[in-house]
Amino acid sequence: MSKFKKVLLYSTLFIVLFMAGYFTFVYYVPYSEGIRSGELIKISTKGYVVKTWEGEISQGISGAQIFSFSVMDNNPEAIEKLKELQGQYVKVEYVERYRTFFWWGDTRYFIKNVYAEKSPHFNN
Repeated sequence: MSKFKKVLLYSTLFIVLFMAGYFTFVYYVPYSEGIRSGELIKISTKGYVVKTWEGEISQGISGAQIFSFSVMDNNPEAIEKLKELQGQYVKVEYVERYRTFFWWGDTRYFIKNVYAEKSPHFNN
């Protein structure tokens, strides 16, 4: 095998292994995990070629603090709960990733679970 072919082979192998390692790191290593609550003001799909689920939670009485999040397609239970609880007060468990890919969503915050919650602003 010529020297050029060896360099090309090793370079290609290095690039493939680097990309696989990067993807694995971004997918499996969270930056942070937490819980947020507020009024669910938006849940929708968006995108031209790749549709992703995006949502927003208002975390204040005036809507001054908006928490934007994404939901991955492999979590249909959370998507259905969010659709049902649209306009209500919710608590969400999320994971924040270092980076995202365009086919996952627009934000780095990904919802894992959704719960209905009583609003602290109104006595129901």
